[in-house]
Amino acid sequence: MADLHFLDLVTLATLIRRREISPIEATRLQLDRIAALDGKLLSYAAVTTERAMAEARVAEAEIAADRMRGPLHGIPVAVKDLFWTKDVPTAAGMSIHKSFRPAEDATVVRRLREAGAVLLGKLQMTEGAYSDHHPDITPPRNPWNAGYWPGISSSGPGAALAAGLCFGALASDTGGSIRWPSAANGVTGLKPTWGRISRHGVFELATSLDHVGPMARSVADIAVLLTAVAGADAADPTALQDPVPDFAAGTAQDIHDLRIGIDRNWNRVDVEAPVRSVLAETERVLQGLGARLVDVNVPDVTQAVADWAPICAVEAAVAHKATFPAHRAEYGPVLASVLEAGHVVSGVFYQELLLRRMAFRGRMRALFNGIDLLLAPVHPFAPLSLETVGTMGLQPRLIARLQAYTAPFDMTGQPALTLPGGFSTDGLPIAFQLVAPELGETTLLRAGVAFQQATDWHRRHPKL
Repeated sequence: MADLHFLDLVTLATLIRRREISPIEATRLQLDRIAALDGKLLSYAAVTTERAMAEARVAEAEIAADRMRGPLHGIPVAVKDLFWTKDVPTAAGMSIHKSFRPAEDATVVRRLREAGAVLLGKLQMTEGAYSDHHPDITPPRNPWNAGYWPGISSSGPGAALAAGLCFGALASDTGGSIRWPSAANGVTGLKPTWGRISRHGVFELATSLDHVGPMARSVADIAVLLTAVAGADAADPTALQDPVPDFAAGTAQDIHDLRIGIDRNWNRVDVEAPVRSVLAETERVLQGLGARLVDVNVPDVTQAVADWAPICAVEAAVAHKATFPAHRAEYGPVLASVLEAGHVVSGVFYQELLLRRMAFRGRMRALFNGIDLLLAPVHPFAPLSLETVGTMGLQPRLIARLQAYTAPFDMTGQPALTLPGGFSTDGLPIAFQLVAPELGETTLLRAGVAFQQATDWHRRHPKL
């Protein structure tokens, strides 16, 4: 019981199914841990204590009556604060929305409830899911070291999972916002194929770039969460109609047939030694598991990374048209500047952006004609201190380097899985990512499970 908070989700599900622990006990222990630790970590925007305990009691009664809904039944989870949650404040990290209480759940929140999950609360995030927290919000702390970056914009989910304050979370990724906090906090995160998960009831940043995805402590946990929330949705016509497999069942195979592409140049030039070391060890593990490593040349991402910012700005300006610029004073300076930039992009220039994006997407799709997955860094440097992050606005090249391995796959909509792969000399987590062609989540998760069965990086936790 003392180590319950660091169990992976699937192990807790087994204990609940065997009646070795009850949903009420698991939820109470989580709420007590949140109360004890989150005053310093600040990962939660709101903790729904009474509602969580009520949901736990319902789950316990159903399980006792042999009405088991599945592996999420009775599992305490949380969601990033941009998912509508009925009658619960849902601010998306914004002062202007701090009193907003949705009249309905987002589709993904409803699907979690239908699966029997217990919702602990809403996790903190940057303002509007862009790159900086609103000035009124104290950012979450990295549980490994409070002097280091917890990632953006899903900073709360990353910190809460690493600290053992929930067993799974839903988040979003527009330019790297699942992958950066997963890497920074030493947890596992999936940015699925664009449209694989409904965005109904999710605050927008940039519609064509926004991806909803799960974060957890293992790939096996990710598979369970993805199976529960993915799929078509009549309320979101952009959600893909493709059938949703049992992703957990698909991870049981070995990876002897997988071809994993590696661009030696892209993975090494301008990539710092600690990250290169993690990638080299990851190659060794994957090859030892039977995967075949294939040399590839990733299309030049420089223009796509540069184009991401104006595309995001235009789409964000549309998303905020009801409140910006009319209520500009309630916005923080970073998001406000992005929205202002979006308002002045010309139609001709925007069309040029779209055409370049289409061409880049085509080149990236072609890359996967000869491989099943691509191995890449999440970002090219060792974990970032808050001091370094604080100067990022004055270092455009540092921002471009940060986005170089994440934003391209938001531009293409291809799925990417982030996994812990080692540590820096300062004891901070370092991650890598595997990327698949569109709708390649089953293959991604299969490779991720195989890697985590052969390693224990994901089982290491901060001392709190």
